[in-house]
Amino acid sequence: MEQSRRKFLRTAGLVAGGSPFISFGNESKPVKVKAKQVIQIFLPGGLAAQESFDPKPFNPYEYRGPYGSIKTNIPGIHFGEKMQHMSKIADKITVIRSMTHGEAAHERGTHNMFTGYRPSPAIQFPSIGSIVANLQGSRDNMPPYICIPKQPNDYAGTGYLSSMYSAFSLGSDPASKGFKVKDLATPQGITPERFSQRKKILAMIDSGFMNENKADEIKAMDSFYEKAFGLIDSQKAQEAFDLNKENNKIRDKYGRHQAGQRFLMARRLVEAGARYVTVTAGGWDHHRNIRGEIQKNLPPVDQALATLINDLEQRGMLDDTLVMLTTEFGRTPKINKDGGRDHYPKVFSIMMAGGGVKKGLIYGMSDSTSTAVEESPVTTEDYARTVYTLMGIDPDTRLMAPGARPIPLVKDGELLTDIIA
Repeated sequence: MEQSRRKFLRTAGLVAGGSPFISFGNESKPVKVKAKQVIQIFLPGGLAAQESFDPKPFNPYEYRGPYGSIKTNIPGIHFGEKMQHMSKIADKITVIRSMTHGEAAHERGTHNMFTGYRPSPAIQFPSIGSIVANLQGSRDNMPPYICIPKQPNDYAGTGYLSSMYSAFSLGSDPASKGFKVKDLATPQGITPERFSQRKKILAMIDSGFMNENKADEIKAMDSFYEKAFGLIDSQKAQEAFDLNKENNKIRDKYGRHQAGQRFLMARRLVEAGARYVTVTAGGWDHHRNIRGEIQKNLPPVDQALATLINDLEQRGMLDDTLVMLTTEFGRTPKINKDGGRDHYPKVFSIMMAGGGVKKGLIYGMSDSTSTAVEESPVTTEDYARTVYTLMGIDPDTRLMAPGARPIPLVKDGELLTDIIA
């Protein structure tokens, strides 16, 4: 099993001496593996494309909504008027305006976007982040999969995989006063020598205990301790979680708000070696007063996202860091009687940047009223297949689920070759 896994990794260029190109299944041309790490920004509740990446400025108010549009730096392309910062860097990103699935409930739509699968009563599928943790493991003593500030939902978890592949959660908000990640330092009064001795004693106990017990919970706890020891022993890893190490001008540029400090933390963590970081920002279930809610939620995300992309580019990290802005579904074409938009999965928008995707691309199209996809529909399976491929992971890889036959990471779907640089 391990030998075949290493053979795959070598093919993907993820083991020393391997090729930096990878070709899966029946793809006609190999894809260059560029995404060494991913920052997934998740907007819970359902972002309205009409107020963000796909405005309809010439429609009547009931479709257009309360806001107009703004020109981007791509000729002929407009974003919602509250995207002042992202409109200036549209030439650095790919926007998919034709995402679609059939799940109008929050839980089911969220499940789709975190796993690439429709929900099933028979099995709990793992999140993409947990798959990455399983197949690629840790790097530079950093947890491979991290959630900021915490795991946002059940579907961001391990599913049928061992709990040892669960996300490391910060626990508190990086934007809060006195923010500190718990358990990153030894207790007061415990010297490094004493800590080292305690680790040796624990290892001796575990050695005998593990010979008699092979339960997932025990293995997961052992893995937890191993990761925790790695964090505590690594000064570089610990400093990655300390926003006070960051230049104040950079912190101000991201914004001294929830989105700004969370996005900055994500950049610090992938820079230090984390492979997959999920960031949750704001609340987007705008059934009422979408005007006021967009005004409250979108400008901070707009500022922080544009700064993150520019910051990664300036540090030479954008080409190998895939940044994604995702949500569980879109909002209805018409404004409702309460001045909001309701759940609508038939068409919505997401954004991708860096990590092997094209720059300045608007992919797919909704119709004139945002009622349906008019051109190039993208399913959640297409999306997941593309993310895995960009990371050098074969989406047709099969993993064993307890009491089940091997299950592919993605079932069906097509690689979005047109968005790959």
